[in-house]
Amino acid sequence: MPRMSVTRRVSVERNRLRFAAAHMATFRGTCEPLHGHNYDIFLEIEGDLAEDAWVWDFGELKRLARELAEALDHKFLLQRESRHLRITELDDGWEIGFEERVYRFPKSDVAVLPIDNTTVERLSEWMAGQLAPVLRSIEGGKFRRLTVGLEEMPGQAGWYTVDL
Repeated sequence: MPRMSVTRRVSVERNRLRFAAAHMATFRGTCEPLHGHNYDIFLEIEGDLAEDAWVWDFGELKRLARELAEALDHKFLLQRESRHLRITELDDGWEIGFEERVYRFPKSDVAVLPIDNTTVERLSEWMAGQLAPVLRSIEGGKFRRLTVGLEEMPGQAGWYTVDL
């Protein structure tokens, strides 16, 4: 008889796993007006059961998600690798321009991200990139896959999955 493949997953979402942030994504050579969202984070880890019959502790997973949320909460999300925005680092802030629009933000109000666009697709990919090394380093962890979802408004989310 063939062995059945078994997948076990744990997930955490919403509740205190949210943050508010401003951004202006670029799309097809245009730039959205500056605006903000109340983002909700979804994390899912797939793996084998540990000796104590857990994939992983929900509290630890939520702690990792909260750390990401706190780093981005009430910040302007700067897509540092943008091909479309004019970005200048100043002594005390950042200047961001697109065509005739120019914005200045104090450094303390900006989360500088090494991404080309602040879409939920890229933000969830960045989050997965922050979490994957942590999960890979956990002793006794038998994780296979991490999925990060980021909802910018109800019914509108981007997802990224990475093998661990």
